[in-house]
Amino acid sequence: MSNLTTARDAPAPHPPMDGEVELSDLICRVALRDRGAFDLLYLATSRKLFGVALRMLRDPTEAEDAIQDVYVRIWQKAARFRPGHAHPMSWLIAIARNLCIDRLRQRKAPAVPITDATDVADPAPGPEATTAQSEQRTQLDNCLDKLSARKAEAVRSAYMEGYSYQDLADRFQMPINTVRTWLRRSLQVLRDCLKESSL
Repeated sequence: MSNLTTARDAPAPHPPMDGEVELSDLICRVALRDRGAFDLLYLATSRKLFGVALRMLRDPTEAEDAIQDVYVRIWQKAARFRPGHAHPMSWLIAIARNLCIDRLRQRKAPAVPITDATDVADPAPGPEATTAQSEQRTQLDNCLDKLSARKAEAVRSAYMEGYSYQDLADRFQMPINTVRTWLRRSLQVLRDCLKESSL
């Protein structure tokens, strides 16, 4: 995943999105590894989450570091988000709060002597990580096959190729609100399928 911009250096956030639906949609797109949606989610929510981290950690530098980790967790856990069961901003804040609580606990933990730190993780993905990524893509392709051909095409176009809702409305000759509903229901099918595949 590309480096994240720090909260202090982040560009001014976009105008407020059309509420809960758009944030939910972005999180669902992140679950499908849509990096464009991830960038938009970061711009729309990072200042709010930075404020949460700053209030809890009371250190701007540590809060900025925490936000980097928060968005890594969001990227990793987006598939667990359930639209309609949790407000998207509350779900994001819970991730930030839990990570900050972990950091506060670590402050109280005794430091490990440097001589004991013998196992240093290699940041490059190893064979197991590469295999896991390949298996995830295969699972996603299998789940997409459970959708109708038109719906699978719409999901791939919107969430993997970056087509807008308007582009899809024009392509499929249907109202844009119908496209939104169509995609949202397709995403629910995919999330359920991916969850079953991971059991």
